[in-house]
Amino acid sequence: MRKINLLAATACLALAAAPVLAETVAITHARLLTSAPAGEIAQGTIVIRDGKIAAVGAKVEIPKDARIIDGQGSVVSPGLFATASMIGAVEVNAVGSDLSVSNPAIGPAFDLQYGLDPASTLIPVARLGGLTSAVVLPETANGYEGDEDEGEDLTAGGGKEPPHAGGIFAGQGVVIHLDGQPDIVTKAGVGMVTSFGRSGARLSGGARGGEFSALQATLADVRDYMKNRAAYETAGYRELGLSKADLDALVPVVQGRTPVIAVVHRASDIRAVLKWAKTEKLKLILEGAEEGWMVASEIAQAGVPVVISPTADRPETFEALASTLENAARLNAAGVLVALEGPEGNSHRAKETRYGAGNAVAHGMPYSAALAAITINPARIFGVADRTGSLEVGKDADLVIWSGDPLEPLSQTKAVFIRGVSQPMTSRQTELRDRYKDLSRPLPPGYSH
Repeated sequence: MRKINLLAATACLALAAAPVLAETVAITHARLLTSAPAGEIAQGTIVIRDGKIAAVGAKVEIPKDARIIDGQGSVVSPGLFATASMIGAVEVNAVGSDLSVSNPAIGPAFDLQYGLDPASTLIPVARLGGLTSAVVLPETANGYEGDEDEGEDLTAGGGKEPPHAGGIFAGQGVVIHLDGQPDIVTKAGVGMVTSFGRSGARLSGGARGGEFSALQATLADVRDYMKNRAAYETAGYRELGLSKADLDALVPVVQGRTPVIAVVHRASDIRAVLKWAKTEKLKLILEGAEEGWMVASEIAQAGVPVVISPTADRPETFEALASTLENAARLNAAGVLVALEGPEGNSHRAKETRYGAGNAVAHGMPYSAALAAITINPARIFGVADRTGSLEVGKDADLVIWSGDPLEPLSQTKAVFIRGVSQPMTSRQTELRDRYKDLSRPLPPGYSH
């Protein structure tokens, strides 16, 4: 067995220009936060072999060919999730992103996976914050706008031509792993995003009720298409409101296999969405839900998970007047499955995801629940819990070695593994820091003029 202390291992990783091949590694004497039924192991060992977790526990037999990392005084957690993220689809916000389309003929068929950049400079930055996976979601046409032109919900027309029916749906989300390899997709088509409340009303002509009417008609078209696909293919069926690509994309939604990711904020809108999903027999995920705590028991009863920001506490719009930092704690206490987003689109500042989880703990969420909300819960919600999200035998070895408590801002990542591969502990930020921190070094030629 080859033994190496953690500091030496970290130094080796930092020098690597690219991830090394998966190897057999045993991390010993570490505090293990499993995010699994086993709970916390005060001093344990975790073995990585062939990219998978081969063993985890207080007493584990270490393979003879394993490289040993002494984790004494360190903490090992599952890799964190950047949920409802933009990573891979945006580089500089001012330049634009690959998160939405304005083509009226493309709605549900919009699939984010084809526009992702595995070489994005944001990926290494996120990794240094302990993130190993991201759930990247399309951006709704109106997003979470302010209260300008709020108006009343009295008309579905407003003198404007309603958009194409497919425009209500923003497209399909994707789960990715953040190792920067060419194929970063873990699972595509993890949810169909649509916006409710004022944003959804704007998309459907002006009123909240208009959106539900449009959605009802759209889903009816999809069901008719499923029953009469042969006639549709031969142009022997009535004209439907969506393109064939959009109809095909909505089939798994109608079948209850792909969830609708409902971007919704106000308590009354959440109730309306829950009722609509139950009537249509749809699988549902709530995203945003700033006033979710007000209807927490109803969300729990419906068995619907939520994805929320743990730091949303300001009434930025009339849809979020009841925002509170206790939202996560109250939803969790009611029995709702909660996943936590990072700050500001979860892209450039995605590495701060763990700070938000710590903030949720400070406002009443149990520590284990907050950790689960950035590890195993998003994995469960988006259908990849069989592969990642916890320290369990057979799962991908997506894990992080920390200098201390991962929810403590002063703790640092010492090593990151994704699918059993040691990741470089560098980013463009650290490279620029190292390049210019020693001002006595000669500057590049461009600085000599």
